Amino acid sequence: MKNKRYAIVLDTKRCIDCKACTVACKAENDVPVGRDNYRNWVDEEKLRGTYPNLGQSFTPSQCQHCANPPCAHVCPTKATVVSPDGIVHVIADKCIGCKYCQTACPYNARYYNEVIAAVDKCTFCSHRVYAGGMPACVETCPTKVRVFGDINDPNSEVSRLLAKNPSRVLKVAQGTKPHLFYLT
Repeated sequence: MKNKRYAIVLDTKRCIDCKACTVACKAENDVPVGRDNYRNWVDEEKLRGTYPNLGQSFTPSQCQHCANPPCAHVCPTKATVVSPDGIVHVIADKCIGCKYCQTACPYNARYYNEVIAAVDKCTFCSHRVYAGGMPACVETCPTKVRVFGDINDPNSEVSRLLAKNPSRVLKVAQGTKPHLFYLT
């Protein structure tokens, strides 16, 4: 059997922009209060339709846990590493705060955490995952937008969703091979 390769499948049609994922992430990971401090977020799309038949959609996002992460390639101290299960980590003790990785990330998924004096980002709540749990954003979502699992396991929910539904990844032309999949 192949090594685990973690991914998230997102069904954006279910997102109601309640911000539960963002709040849970900040609380779980001690993300400092600040306008630019976040590990995940929800982008608002434009309104569509005409009154009274209006609609709006939302796109949750976070670190894409790329198989070819440009953030790791530019790090002069090798503080950004990809674990064998595909989770992209920042080793805070190695980070010198140059922010090259922030500039290189096409998804704007990193921020400088002044409390730890290092760049920070989503880790799929690896501390929870390695203990058998789910990322906080997945667990807390009331409408079940996010599904987390091992994409290399054909019996996992993420694999079944991707086998049954068309999906897309963001910024294909960047060649990053992201592991957040959006159902279409």
